[in-house]
Amino acid sequence: MSTLVIVESPTKARTIRNYLPSGYRVEASMGHIRDLPSSADEIPANYKGEDWAQLGVNVQAQFDPLYVVPKTKKQVVKSLKEALKAADELILATDEDREGESISWHLKEVLKPKIPIKRMVFHEITQEAIRAALKDCRDINYNLVHAQETRRILDRLVGYTLSPLLWKKIAYGLSAGRVQSVAVRLLVQRERERRRFQSAGYWDLKASLEQEKSPFEAKLITLGGKKLVTGSDFDANTGKIAQGKDVVLLNEQGAIALKDRLEGKIWTVTNIEERPTTRKPYPPFTTSTLQQEANRKLGLSARDTMRIAQKLYEEGYITYMRTDSVHLSEQAITAARTCVEEMYGKEYLSPKPKQYTTKSKGAQEAHEAIRPAGSRFRTPKETGLGDREFRLYDLIWKRTVACQMKDAKLTQIAVNLEVEDAGFRANGKRIDFPGFFRAYVEGSDDPDAAIEDQEVILPPLKVGDKPDCKELDVVGHETQPPARYTEASLVKTLESEGVGRPSTYASIIGTIIDRGYVQMRNKTLIPTFTAFAVSRLLEEHFPDLVDTRFTSRMEQTLDNIATGEEQWLPYLEQFYLGEKGLETQVKVRESQIDPSTAKSVILENLDAAVKIGKYGPYLEVMQGEEKVSASIPPDLTPSDLTPEQVQLLLKQKIEGPDSLGLHEETGEPIYVLTGNYGPYIQLGDKTDENPKPKRVSLPKGVKPEDVTLDMAMGLLSLPRLLGEHPETGAKIKASLGRFGPYVVHDQGKDGKDYRSIKAPDDVLTITYERALQLLAEPKRGRGASRSKTKTPLRELGNHPDDEQAVNIYEGPYGIYVNHGKVNAGLPEGETVESITLERALQLLAEKAATKKTTRKKTTTKATGTKKTTTKKTTSRKKSSS
Repeated sequence: MSTLVIVESPTKARTIRNYLPSGYRVEASMGHIRDLPSSADEIPANYKGEDWAQLGVNVQAQFDPLYVVPKTKKQVVKSLKEALKAADELILATDEDREGESISWHLKEVLKPKIPIKRMVFHEITQEAIRAALKDCRDINYNLVHAQETRRILDRLVGYTLSPLLWKKIAYGLSAGRVQSVAVRLLVQRERERRRFQSAGYWDLKASLEQEKSPFEAKLITLGGKKLVTGSDFDANTGKIAQGKDVVLLNEQGAIALKDRLEGKIWTVTNIEERPTTRKPYPPFTTSTLQQEANRKLGLSARDTMRIAQKLYEEGYITYMRTDSVHLSEQAITAARTCVEEMYGKEYLSPKPKQYTTKSKGAQEAHEAIRPAGSRFRTPKETGLGDREFRLYDLIWKRTVACQMKDAKLTQIAVNLEVEDAGFRANGKRIDFPGFFRAYVEGSDDPDAAIEDQEVILPPLKVGDKPDCKELDVVGHETQPPARYTEASLVKTLESEGVGRPSTYASIIGTIIDRGYVQMRNKTLIPTFTAFAVSRLLEEHFPDLVDTRFTSRMEQTLDNIATGEEQWLPYLEQFYLGEKGLETQVKVRESQIDPSTAKSVILENLDAAVKIGKYGPYLEVMQGEEKVSASIPPDLTPSDLTPEQVQLLLKQKIEGPDSLGLHEETGEPIYVLTGNYGPYIQLGDKTDENPKPKRVSLPKGVKPEDVTLDMAMGLLSLPRLLGEHPETGAKIKASLGRFGPYVVHDQGKDGKDYRSIKAPDDVLTITYERALQLLAEPKRGRGASRSKTKTPLRELGNHPDDEQAVNIYEGPYGIYVNHGKVNAGLPEGETVESITLERALQLLAEKAATKKTTRKKTTTKATGTKKTTTKKTTSRKKSSS
């Protein structure tokens, strides 16, 4: 008997093959094999005339979705159908969540197998888990399918209904999303708070004391019996002490005067308080907490964290990485406790096994927490993993093991001291028993060092002691605006508000960055002017859609559909159709929204008008009776736009920019300007006689403020003639091009030989001799025919079809993956480190499908062969489902 097993990815397929008996064939679907049409080209010809076809959902026919098999998946479907012909049984082994259940359902609908079908689910890919799952197969869970399908339809209805409205009222190409727009609004709200914020300054004293030659520090907390002001006592919007706060505020002069008054006076210990505390271990990771902690400790984005975790899961290192549960199986608890005994000793093992319960809003999915796979946890060193895979596994291993360790025991110590009418306090912390700190400290990669950092040792003090004051300093403080969101804090907020699902947060954050709603700077998320405009329009006209409570209730409804407690169709009808439905709201609001108002960005503490134009945001002010506008540079965000910055931009527009100086040969002014494609240097003014002055982009990494007159003249002088090649007599030049600085051996009709200039070499200073050295080095190949002579940037593994290598290379047009004669460029957001084998295979399959399509079209046109129509796969949910 032959059994065909279908999973989502080649990596998962390769791992599972090792644990299945002979007679089992494992193939990958490469994710979803069909979806709603993503463009007009994918809409089948017989539906193109329908007014709902572009939406992809026939809302008047019980929200019947139009499913199509994309061109990139046709070969996958063909291969699966061929494999199915030789099988006596089909097992659908996709992930056990809504997405995985949906993939299995789509496979069933498209493949239409005439053999018995089973649904196999598991939380980890180990031999024990796979063999157990084989014995406990079930049917497809249509409640989960309906929940995922309802989510997909909701997302399509919101995106395809609101996005065209944004195109008409603000700018073409904008998008709205059911969860995306809520996330953007959270960022905008925080940025508004920051703009409203009024800073306040205050001063206090810090004393360096000594008791029996043991130093310690104390801070001023009271003066004349009154509490000294702290940052939390100020009103963020006024910069003044909040109403009802009875505190002492010291300015710099007052602090200095107090210091002078206390110098040489006697200090006395008046009170000592010791308070024992207990710190319990953190629960094992969920999807959300893993994303947060990987961002804090490892600096990984949510997107990268999920990619790496997916790889670890599919290769059998960890359990399923999309889960809201902190529950551990008995097997996992036993494995963790064994690790504690072996690694740290029995004294660190909790007396009883610890089980954790999920408290997050709307927790779902019947999975365990994320933990190392198997009944015995491999230590990080035993895995043989490298780089980011190792660090993420190490994080998961430590958190899981630590959750079965004893609590940490600490003592908080507060020592109050008085000197005249001033009260000071010294705070100490003593770790009496480190407990789980030995394995894991949140936010720290070195638990031993973290334990030392957490201890603040005070000398043995008692009431009445009179320590010596060695130094007394005045310390100035300034209140800070609310912190911007990082990926970690945004994920935490979205989860606590019940918005979206942790498994979707990575793609949501990636989407709002990719679509220009957010810039990432120093690990913080900063909303753009476009984000402000879109959020304002949605808040004013569709407040429910960007309200966290409304979106949270929507998630709860989807959970109820997944459990069969609610029906999907009535909910969709209520949401989209009817008097208060989204469709009606958009039709009514469209006539009420003034494009001029919608394009305006309202910023606190700014008088100038900011608008969104065809080419980006710009300023608009009246100078007498004349309206003056000035483009806002792309790297300038709403947080950076101050009245002073506005005046500078307007001054540059009206008077022109300040020049760096005059060119020593031409006498023309040299400017550093910023355009739509970034900063550049310009020689001379743009006039009717000189409509295209010479311009040179700044090299990567050079900031406009760092450009000197000499550097600018050097860049404007490019290309530099370095000399003649000793063999050919042809010119050797150094210049700056689309892909960065380079040297070139220019032989005219015989061609040009290029080599990139890499640091520490500089295009402005590279010598003739160094250029010859670079040109003598072997040239990096271009295309598939030469890729095998090149050293790959990274080896991903072998292709499951032919076992040929799949590698990553760098070419003249960027980074690409290669398999045989097929090259596929890395899309935006992917990096050499983040790309996985399964993602590379997907990119290669899409590129191969495109090539085949192109060849077929060319052949048909040339030979006039009979036209063939390919039937699109469509489906409508059956009531029997």
